[in-house]
Amino acid sequence: MSDKTLVCKDCGKEFIFTEGEQAFYREKGFENEPKRCPECRKVKKQQRRQDNFRR
Repeated sequence: MSDKTLVCKDCGKEFIFTEGEQAFYREKGFENEPKRCPECRKVKKQQRRQDNFRR
């Protein structure tokens, strides 16, 4: 296994999906690769938290 270069579906920026991250995903049973870069994942997570807080 080696690092993979992926493209973020939100911002279009390339990011590296490292061997370590791939092993973590596999260990957790995740079957899909991340679709967002770390920065966009962080923003999306914050948006979900705010949406849940408003309810």
